[in-house]
Amino acid sequence: MITLRNAEPADVPQILRFVKELAEYERAADKVVATEALLHEAMFGDDRPAAEAVMAEIDGAPVGMALFFHNFSTWTGWRGLYLEDLYVTPAARGAGVGTALLRHLAGIALDRGCTRFEWAVLDWNEPAIQFYRAMGAVSMDEWRVNRVSGDALARLAGER
Repeated sequence: MITLRNAEPADVPQILRFVKELAEYERAADKVVATEALLHEAMFGDDRPAAEAVMAEIDGAPVGMALFFHNFSTWTGWRGLYLEDLYVTPAARGAGVGTALLRHLAGIALDRGCTRFEWAVLDWNEPAIQFYRAMGAVSMDEWRVNRVSGDALARLAGER
């Protein structure tokens, strides 16, 4: 039986393990620089939390998570829910964990008055793309994600 619950501070080491496993699957393991301390501060620090997570367990063992945060649409005037990471361990895939997590987050979005629930998926991750389509997601192919980070971010800010 799948159990979902809000992440607690004691879950941070497991969350970081899942993040690293997901990054490895996405062929970017060397890009993870997050630490337990950074994740703990972002999710449970004194300031306003930057992110939240839901843990999935089967028979009390952690098998997945969904890490998310709020975004905002000026077009609608409402906030949305953005899924940063959805991860299910290889052994638990096909058991309904991903479906349960997505449905749970969709419920959170509705409960909080969000008008959108969004996430990104790598263009080569065909199993995930098909899974998301089956859940009713629509790809927004006309939009391109842009990112500025590292030295380019500092240059853009005029600091280098």
